[in-house]
Amino acid sequence: MYKLLVQLEKILELVYMAIPSFRKLEKDLEVNKTTLHNWKKNRPKLYEFIIESYKDKEMLKKNLSYMVEQKEVLENEINVTLKRVS
Repeated sequence: MYKLLVQLEKILELVYMAIPSFRKLEKDLEVNKTTLHNWKKNRPKLYEFIIESYKDKEMLKKNLSYMVEQKEVLENEINVTLKRVS
C-alpha cells in the first residue's frame, strides 16, 4: 500500500511540474531576458514549444530517477529472497 502511495505521489509530481524560470532559460538558451519576453509576446508558439520541451525533459529525468529507484528496490527484494532461500 505504501509503495502505491509513493508511486501516486511521483505521478502527481510529474503532472504539476513548474515552468522553468527565466534565469534558467537565459542560461540554457544563451539569450537575455528581453529576448525571452519578446518571444513570449511576439512568438507565442516558439515560447510555448520551449516551455513544453523543458517539461518533457524534466519528466524524462524524473522517470529515469524513478526507474533507478525501482531497480534498487527490486535488487533489495531479490537479495532478501536469496538470503531466505540460502
